[in-house]
Amino acid sequence: MLTDILFPLKGSLVLHTMANFCINFFFFICCVKMDATTVLKAEKQAITIGVSVFSLTFGVPLGLAFALKTYVSMDKTLSDSLPMIAISQSLTVFISISVLLSELKILNTDVGRLTLSSAMFSDVISFSMTVVLFAVLQGKTVNMLKLVWIILSIIALLVVIIYVMRPTIVWIVNRLNGTPIDEFCMLFIFLCVLTTALFSESIGQHSAMGPIILGLAVPEGPPLGTSLISKMETVACGFLYPIYLAVSGLQTDVFKINIRSTWIVTIIVLVSFIVKIGAVMLPGYYYNVPMKDCFVIGLLLNGRGIAELTMYNIWKEDKILTEQEFSLMVVSILVINATIAPLIKFLFDPSAQYHSGKKCSIQHTKRDSELRIMVCIYKDENIPTMLNILEASCASTESNVTAIALLLVELLGRSRPILVAHQQHGTLQSTPCNSTQLDNALKQYVTLNEGCAYVQSFTSISDFNTIHDDVCLISLDRGANMILMPFHKRWEIDGTVEINNRAIQTVNIKVLERAPCSVGILIDRGILSCSPSLLLAKAPYYVAVLFIGGADDAEALAYASRMSRHECVNVTVVWFLVFGEENSKDRKRDSDLVDEYRYYNVGNKRFEINEEVVKDAIELSSCIRRRIDYFDLVMVGRWHSQSILLHGHDQWSECPELGVIGDMLASQDFVTKASILVVQQQRMGVRLVKNNLNVMPNQRDQLAHGVLMDETRTTSCTISVNT
Repeated sequence: MLTDILFPLKGSLVLHTMANFCINFFFFICCVKMDATTVLKAEKQAITIGVSVFSLTFGVPLGLAFALKTYVSMDKTLSDSLPMIAISQSLTVFISISVLLSELKILNTDVGRLTLSSAMFSDVISFSMTVVLFAVLQGKTVNMLKLVWIILSIIALLVVIIYVMRPTIVWIVNRLNGTPIDEFCMLFIFLCVLTTALFSESIGQHSAMGPIILGLAVPEGPPLGTSLISKMETVACGFLYPIYLAVSGLQTDVFKINIRSTWIVTIIVLVSFIVKIGAVMLPGYYYNVPMKDCFVIGLLLNGRGIAELTMYNIWKEDKILTEQEFSLMVVSILVINATIAPLIKFLFDPSAQYHSGKKCSIQHTKRDSELRIMVCIYKDENIPTMLNILEASCASTESNVTAIALLLVELLGRSRPILVAHQQHGTLQSTPCNSTQLDNALKQYVTLNEGCAYVQSFTSISDFNTIHDDVCLISLDRGANMILMPFHKRWEIDGTVEINNRAIQTVNIKVLERAPCSVGILIDRGILSCSPSLLLAKAPYYVAVLFIGGADDAEALAYASRMSRHECVNVTVVWFLVFGEENSKDRKRDSDLVDEYRYYNVGNKRFEINEEVVKDAIELSSCIRRRIDYFDLVMVGRWHSQSILLHGHDQWSECPELGVIGDMLASQDFVTKASILVVQQQRMGVRLVKNNLNVMPNQRDQLAHGVLMDETRTTSCTISVNT
């Protein structure tokens, strides 16, 4: 074996001890991130799927294993271990499934949530069975007295962890009075992990059982849970985890596998694989879950990971598996994971669920229809400006406004994303948001616009790698016309710029790519201008639209036109015309569109259109700088077709999610006190772009906008004729 060549006897012993040490802390930190109450909150379909998966994958492969033992000749060692190999296929370990979902970035999808809940419930059953099975396997014959003693010892361990260690940890944390977790607390937890591991080993269980229970018992969230994650996750997942995998790899000898044993084990693994998928489809059909989703969930529940690898290592140490069977099971883990990952990526597109196929942008909805604005909040500093934009949207008895507020909270300390609905349509329940300031602001908005404005509020507690799924899912479910996202930078009172959270930028990019409606990114400089509250003070609020042309500028113009109905909002559209292009098709299309809104606002003194003829990008920039400080809010489209007005500005981009003009306005070098709203109109051509293999990546956005502009052109001509 490779370990015998690379390491002498003492070296192998040290390596084995290090591997167990690594796995104990890895399981502990994984369980700190888990939410044990998920089992109590599981829906009926998740419970049914969990029971079905465990029952069928336990019974069918085990029966097949006994049949093969009876009718097929094989090695005695394989014959003895075949039932255990079959039983191992019934295990669906929550940790392995959670890691797989995170790596595939589908944790926040409906499929991901149902998979995770089903895996959690199935894992409760399989973990209980594994504990009893492990106790039975400690002796060659089943000794009932010994079995009772082991079960009582496990109960004693649970009591010590829950009623001694956990209260002690809580007391130490409370003693800190809100200060950061100190070294003494971390050292105490470190010793608790080692103590529970030692006790687990002494009662005939694997050493990882104690750390697993302790991890689940540790108080969730800040300050302790988040501190443990931040201080131990890198070491546990980035250092200890690879060491354990390396040690397991060194113990695998594929040259000891014979062909006959391979096909026998392959039959067991393959049948278990198929049965697990079928075990999901049966209850899925009863609960009207789409069969394609059931198939994907079945693939996901077949995922394997470090928990299964640990189990095979234990069985190898206890002589249940020989080196041949151990190597076969390690290879099976590799093959299964290598198979299901590309299959899931091929079959399941997380963004496909957001393609409604319905035009819901502000430009393409009726002028007096209900407007649904989804406001995403990360920091309380954005609330005043967001509230001004909501109020400027002009809620009235003829055209109501529904505000859908989503508080974005980064998930730390637990691995299961949480989506909480706080307030229902048209009413305010007593359950507040996690932000007191946001809750108060929403109450004021509803109170001052009684009968015209409605609020629905949510809190998404999720990893920022996948939180965009919650944003898109809620906007689709609630029929939002526009999503307002916060920018990842924050302006201070002295004009300096700080980064709130770099992950917010990634969230914004993903929302722009997948959103089922229009999107606006708010660069909030309200703290510099000290803009009065439009909601409370009813002070004049000045809005500008920088119109160059394109679908996104058209959406910004449509939104601003609606804002101009508000008695305190003054809208100025600055239409930039390229010198010498009077007869171009783009000029004709833009003229028709601008004339529509000029017609709609005839007699409205709060809406005006100013034309600016410019020759190049320098004149464009100078004109914007000259005008911008007269306004509280400046709206601009994200994307523009290639134009001489953008030459020079499009050579570099610090924030590509803002487009060329938006990036220029958000630059720290562009000194202004005005807040910026960068608008992207709903993408109706995204699916078409994905299917066009001849389109280069840098041309996809242009193609999508080409489709949108065809729609805009058709709408413009139709309305112009009617008017």
